Amino acid sequence: MFKKRPIDLDLIHNSPLERTIGPVGLTAMGVGAVVGAGIFITPGIIAASYAGPAVILSYIVAALVCALSALCYSEFSSAIPLSGSAYTYVYMVFGELPAWIVGWALISEYLFAVASVAVSWSAYFQNLLTNFNLHLPNFLTAATGTAGHHGFGINLIAGIVTFLIGLLLAGGLRESTRLNTIMVFIKIFVIILFVGVAAFSIKASNYHPFMPFGVPGIFAGASLAFYAYIGFDAVSTASEEVKNPQKTMPIGIIASLIIASLLYAIVSFVLVGVVHYSQLNVGDPVAFVLKVIHQDWVAGIVSLGAVVGMTTVLLVMSYGGTRLLFAISRDGLLPKVFSKINLKNHVPLENTWIFAIITSALAMLIPLDIIAELVNIGTLFAFAMVSIGVIFLRRLPDYHKLPKAYHVPLYPVLPIVSFLLCIGLMLKLRPITWTVFAIWFVLGLIVYFSYGHRHSVFQKEK
Repeated sequence: MFKKRPIDLDLIHNSPLERTIGPVGLTAMGVGAVVGAGIFITPGIIAASYAGPAVILSYIVAALVCALSALCYSEFSSAIPLSGSAYTYVYMVFGELPAWIVGWALISEYLFAVASVAVSWSAYFQNLLTNFNLHLPNFLTAATGTAGHHGFGINLIAGIVTFLIGLLLAGGLRESTRLNTIMVFIKIFVIILFVGVAAFSIKASNYHPFMPFGVPGIFAGASLAFYAYIGFDAVSTASEEVKNPQKTMPIGIIASLIIASLLYAIVSFVLVGVVHYSQLNVGDPVAFVLKVIHQDWVAGIVSLGAVVGMTTVLLVMSYGGTRLLFAISRDGLLPKVFSKINLKNHVPLENTWIFAIITSALAMLIPLDIIAELVNIGTLFAFAMVSIGVIFLRRLPDYHKLPKAYHVPLYPVLPIVSFLLCIGLMLKLRPITWTVFAIWFVLGLIVYFSYGHRHSVFQKEK
């Protein structure tokens, strides 16, 4: 269970998946995954409850952790350009059981991230409908148990949008990537529009006191701000479908993170400058600020931009989830249906539909506060394993046979620092998050020992 899987050089050069993604498309995927629900929701909550105007520093701390992890991901994804992201990398440097644990944690990240973003997408879309005086029946607007919602209910729109994303992905990666790139440019335009309009209403007095909750508030805010960056690791799942992965992967991962960090910092700076941080604990802080300064027409455009922005997150995170399941199934740890490729468009079709149906059900039936619990901790755990894994990657006997890869600078210091920072942010998460993670972890062990270990391709080869 702890024996490392040998690197399949033949699979690297002869993948059944089609290499169609270039640097621009990959960077757009990263920005599409990272700049979504987070930029339209989390800055206000972090400013009001954790960091005050120092919310900018919370995002910088979170970005620093992600940046270090991104460097480690870049080395892995360029040296081992195969689907599966952290799961595949850990399999080759630590062994099967640790890989399964990481893969299981990432499955929770993708399932619950897609479901939670779908619920946020539904809320913004319903706000747009009210502008046209259109309203759904109350029992179709939110899941049973949602705050402020009474009685039985399902979130119909959240379920429909995840299903439609599955339909789009089932059509082929080339078309999905093209649409994603267009939506990313629309989203960036909307964010720039907000900054350009709101910046003229900034009041210097709103930045005082700058750190009302002190340094602990900045780090507590960073653990929440981390949610806004989780999508970038989905980029590494595309390494088996990009052209020239040795150059494209580092460019896509690092460029998308830099662009996203700049956008988050600028939006946060403007938000707390226009409205006092204590008033920003709302679900739509960007639109709220625009309404305060009587720019309702821009608020409507921003709401539409939020819907577009979250659509790109749904698209990329759903893609990442299906490719993770594909990689785990190819190794025999999940049923073969997840790794069956459609010969017409080179897409794991059944896998895509199963993922869409499960996320659709989660989005319709479970309240947002519950489905969001597992997202951060699963991601941080994977980031920590990839960071420390770089040290073991370079010690592999076959390392010299791998494609020439990007190398993490200041090795081994940066991988170790990245590992420690990820663990530090994990410890800042709420106890309930650890409880839910423990339950998910136990379920994963049950699945592994009842199915995965007995059907493992690697175990059968030994």
